[in-house]
Amino acid sequence: MENEKIGKVQLKYEHYSGDDLYSDGRIEDEILEIVRSYSPMEYGTVIEEKASWPVLYHLSEQRENIVDWLPMDKNMKVLEVGSGCGAITGNLARRAGRVDCVDLSRRRSLINAYRHDDCDNVSINVGNFTDIEPDLDRDYDYILLIGVFEYGLSYIGGDTPYNDFLRILKGHLNKDGRIAIAIENRYGMKYWAGCAEDHLGTYFSSIECYKDGGGVRTFSRKGLTDICKSEGFDEFNFYYPYPDYKFMTTLFSDDRLPGKGELCNNDRNFDRDRLKLFDEKAAFDGMLDEEQFPFFSNSYMLVIGPKPDVRYARYSGDRAAGYRICTEIMQDKVIKRALCPQEGLTHITNMHKSYELLKARYEGSKLIICPCEVMEDNSAVAFPIVEGRPLSELFDEYVRRRDEDKFAELFDEYYKRISYGEDKAVADCDLVFSNILIPKDHMNEPWTVIDYEWTEYKQVPAKEVAFRALYCYLLEDDDRNNLNYELILKRLDLTPDEAEGLREKEAFFQKEVTGKQLSLGEIRELIGRDVVTLEGLNRGTSADNRKKAIQIYTDTGAGFNEEESYFIRESYDSRGDVSFELDIPSKARKVRIDPMMDCCMTTLREVTLNGESFDLKDNKRIYINGKKLNSSEGVLLVFFYDDPCIVIELKDRVRSTGNTLKVNMNTSHIPVEMADALKNEISKRIRF
Repeated sequence: MENEKIGKVQLKYEHYSGDDLYSDGRIEDEILEIVRSYSPMEYGTVIEEKASWPVLYHLSEQRENIVDWLPMDKNMKVLEVGSGCGAITGNLARRAGRVDCVDLSRRRSLINAYRHDDCDNVSINVGNFTDIEPDLDRDYDYILLIGVFEYGLSYIGGDTPYNDFLRILKGHLNKDGRIAIAIENRYGMKYWAGCAEDHLGTYFSSIECYKDGGGVRTFSRKGLTDICKSEGFDEFNFYYPYPDYKFMTTLFSDDRLPGKGELCNNDRNFDRDRLKLFDEKAAFDGMLDEEQFPFFSNSYMLVIGPKPDVRYARYSGDRAAGYRICTEIMQDKVIKRALCPQEGLTHITNMHKSYELLKARYEGSKLIICPCEVMEDNSAVAFPIVEGRPLSELFDEYVRRRDEDKFAELFDEYYKRISYGEDKAVADCDLVFSNILIPKDHMNEPWTVIDYEWTEYKQVPAKEVAFRALYCYLLEDDDRNNLNYELILKRLDLTPDEAEGLREKEAFFQKEVTGKQLSLGEIRELIGRDVVTLEGLNRGTSADNRKKAIQIYTDTGAGFNEEESYFIRESYDSRGDVSFELDIPSKARKVRIDPMMDCCMTTLREVTLNGESFDLKDNKRIYINGKKLNSSEGVLLVFFYDDPCIVIELKDRVRSTGNTLKVNMNTSHIPVEMADALKNEISKRIRF
């Protein structure tokens, strides 16, 4: 086959056999059509519309995070082995001088070429790596294997394929070059907790050392270390992409390991259903106490060669383009840089303006504003490294001990300090507890504000800033539900209506920041993967029992979240009747009840909160994704699809403690054919 050019990208076929030996099937034709028809700016919308795991996986720009932090410049030459559909190729092309790709599949390489057809520094070699390898240059600054090393047995073959793979790659590096390998950890926490093995789709395969065989192998940290040492690599460092390397939001390292409470985004089943055997966040917190995080990290990023300067990176990529930033902790400074330099210029440079104004406001107080310096190209700002403990950690200690007096005392001190200069026309609305570092003697020494990204250049009441800090603190972790929320509202002199208004203001602000695009968690819900808990398993494992399980979701301000949902222990009796009680947290705004996991009819007989009955016919208080009809026993809810849900608005009825929601209902399963017939009949009589 003759070579071809797509835009400015060169496709080379000298070693292509004519067969695509690795493929996801017809979905790749769909992705090829997408990249031919849409610009990269439109991929986000397409991902939301398609609600498809392969489309998300191949086209999400958040895939680039895993390589974005690596130091790279236009004088460098990069080899990307297993470039696939080009999820990271674009990032490499923007930052390096030349990018040579290798991939087995012509169709995937076409996708890569079309989505990056304006890159004149990209060439793609199509074919087997072992066939192409002798023709590759031997002076690359980087060789990247992102989700590739685990396929060494298929790529290389032989008795020691992974050692041989590294040895071959070593021959293509320049003197100071690096090999970067992103790979799942064989003993990753998600596998213990009930996620299926990423490649085989079976449970516990990697933990059981692939006893049933297969052509894929992942490794522990020790396993990767042994391979590196056996091939004579003296310098290599491990990094820990979280939640995993595919959609990394945070990068940890041995120089900056996670702290308690940081590992709370563990919902990683985009591609298939999962078990949920335990609370991963709680387990991670325990592992941190035991200093075992490197063993249980879900993924590794192994960098062989000179150690990069980055110790930690956090990506805020699920925002509107102008607000997307990366925060990096280097050896001697902290850098915040715009991920979209052109759109983010104003947001970045405003941080220095905010520093100057906030410094003047808090002059003479017990708050120090961490200095900020704009870097040369205006696409980043730099801060000095500040030692200290996040204020949030101390609050967490008091919550765990249920020490309301100490919590209130610390909150009063916080409120007093942030109120200084309240009459000034500038306010840091991002004075959340995690953005304040305290020295050992926290009550007497000055505290340092390390982040003021969201500063308003007008007068803002300190109680609004304090409320936002408290609200964000509660949303971050359900373990903080023990906090006496009403007590704090009284200390801020806020009425429930004022608090509700501030919550709505925060929701509006979040929509503005995100540009109304969906988060990864929301996209995951659209894709619709199931989570089976131990409670669900205890009621039986048959498909029929699972369909009859009642699932509960609670919205505490961030929407409904699959990972935080649960199945109740109560089940329907032989007549389809059930009554149950739910403990409702004080910050709950809505409760969602899924009466069954299939088409059904539910007679809702009674719903009460703290003894007060709901009007079952009130469509603003109780609404569903089906049709609500009158019934002699209550209201009849008809659900025509296999994901029925009942949403109950709670927001102005919830007390600070002791909330109990009681539900009495009857549910009957209906076949799909009957559901379709009912829908057609009802639509004739009632306007939807």
